[in-house]
Amino acid sequence: MKTHLSVDKAITRGHLVINLPVMLIMFGIPGVTLYLFSEKSIPNWSIGISFLLGFALAWTYWSFAITKWRLWAFENVRNVHELKKSAIENGLIWADTKWFNKTEIKSAADKSKWKVLLKKFEKEDEYFEDRSLPIRTRVYFSKFKNTYDLILMLIGLSAGLFLLLKSDSYIVGTLLSLVGAYLAYKELKQVLNNTPQLIIDNKGIETTTATFKSWAEIKHEEVIMEGSGKTISFYLIYTYNNGSEKLLLDDFNMSPKNLETALRTYRIRYKKYVR
Repeated sequence: MKTHLSVDKAITRGHLVINLPVMLIMFGIPGVTLYLFSEKSIPNWSIGISFLLGFALAWTYWSFAITKWRLWAFENVRNVHELKKSAIENGLIWADTKWFNKTEIKSAADKSKWKVLLKKFEKEDEYFEDRSLPIRTRVYFSKFKNTYDLILMLIGLSAGLFLLLKSDSYIVGTLLSLVGAYLAYKELKQVLNNTPQLIIDNKGIETTTATFKSWAEIKHEEVIMEGSGKTISFYLIYTYNNGSEKLLLDDFNMSPKNLETALRTYRIRYKKYVR
């Protein structure tokens, strides 16, 4: 019986063989160039060239390496749908709609092997119950994260007030004060909020913006990522009879990954014990 590799292990290897070398190439070449320039060993115009060269070589490496990793990972992992989603979220591969995929370098043998592996997507992913999860999971606003954000907003508010009182930067001071005050108030409300924002159990899901819905009503429940770079946000989405839910998860005390595990486990328990 073939032992399948976990999605997490495949992603970890992807970071080691793709993202790490890409970063080393992209920033290593300019770094060495800057050092040589500081030693007066090369002219200053080489600095600009080093950034272009670092980017070009890093992209070239990615174009070759991503193909090899993709073939290895999708051959050895059972849950290819989860693997693809996780690889996109971790910045290893691009979504199908992105033109960057066209820059991948594949041999005829690579294309042939990938065509065979695509047949694995015809099967649904296979999941098992996480027995460590309680009968019911309640998700709250994260006290730590919201307190940290509150402190940052209060610092911004203080900076704005300082500029208003001690300088002539009235416009900047006013903007900092208003934005800082508004965001600090928002974070304070979340710090003081002890109401569960999300409740999941064997029977269904309830959120603060959607009343209880049973698993019989719920369809297509999943955690999705939107945005890129530092603007990434995660949402819980699902549809039900005559409606849908999209709940922002960024300020909660449960990670998107753990929430995905909970969704799968409670869906499995519903099928086994409730329905």
